[in-house]
Amino acid sequence: MSKAVGIIPARWGSTRFPGKALHLIAGKPLLQHVWERCQRAGSLDQVIIATDDFRIAEAAFDWGAEVAMTSPNHASGTDRIAEVAAKAKQFGFIVNIQGDEPLIDPKLIDRLVRKLQRDRKLEMITAAHPFSDPGDAASPHQVKVVVNRNSDALYFSRAAIPASRHPRLYLRHQGIYGYTRDLLLRFVRWKMSPLERAESLEQLRALENSVRIHVLITKTGSPGVDTPEDAAAVAASIAPAARKRSRR
Repeated sequence: MSKAVGIIPARWGSTRFPGKALHLIAGKPLLQHVWERCQRAGSLDQVIIATDDFRIAEAAFDWGAEVAMTSPNHASGTDRIAEVAAKAKQFGFIVNIQGDEPLIDPKLIDRLVRKLQRDRKLEMITAAHPFSDPGDAASPHQVKVVVNRNSDALYFSRAAIPASRHPRLYLRHQGIYGYTRDLLLRFVRWKMSPLERAESLEQLRALENSVRIHVLITKTGSPGVDTPEDAAAVAASIAPAARKRSRR
C-alpha cells in the first residue's frame, strides 16, 4: 500500500506560548501556514489536522482542512497521529508534520515519502541540516543528530555531539518524521526507553528497539515557532515574499 497521509498534530496548550496554533502570522493562523505548505506536497494523498481542541478544529474547518478529533490524554504528538493512523488503514505511509513550522518545505515532505516508498526495508525517516551558526549546537533546545556513512541515525542528543568542534559535523535535527504505518503503530506500544527518558527525545525509543532511522540531509531547514518572538521573526520573513506575489 503506497498511499501517504500527512498528519499535523495540534494542541492549544503550550507552556511558553498558549494558543500558538491559532496565533496570526502575516494575517493567517500559524497552523494554516503549515497546512497550506503540506497541501503543496505532491506526494501526500491526504492532509489531516489531528487535535483535541474544538477551537483549533473550528478554525481549521473554516479554511477547508480535514480534521480528526483525538483523545485529550495523549502524551505526545506521535501518540495523537497514531490514533488517527490506526483508523486510516488505506495509507501505508504516515508523515508526522510539526504544527509549529510554518515554513516547512513541501519538497522535503516529498523527498521523505519517495524514499519510504522506494526503500521497502526502510520503516522510519527524518531530516537534518548543518547549523547556520555552529555555536547554536551548545543549546539544549537544538536537537543534534550524528549519522553513519549511509546517513542513518547513530544518535540524537540535546548535548553538542560529536565532541569535535568541526562545524561540518554538527547537524541540526528537524522534527519531521515519516513512518510506515505498521512501524508507527508498533512504536506507540513500546515503553519509554532509558535513553529517551534521559534526553526527552522519543526518537531514541526507535533506535533502542533496533529501528533504522534514515536521515535526509538538506542544506538548510525551516525554523520552528516556540515563542511570540519566533512568530514575529517568521512574519518578518514572510512579508517580503507576500508583497512580491501581490505585485505580480
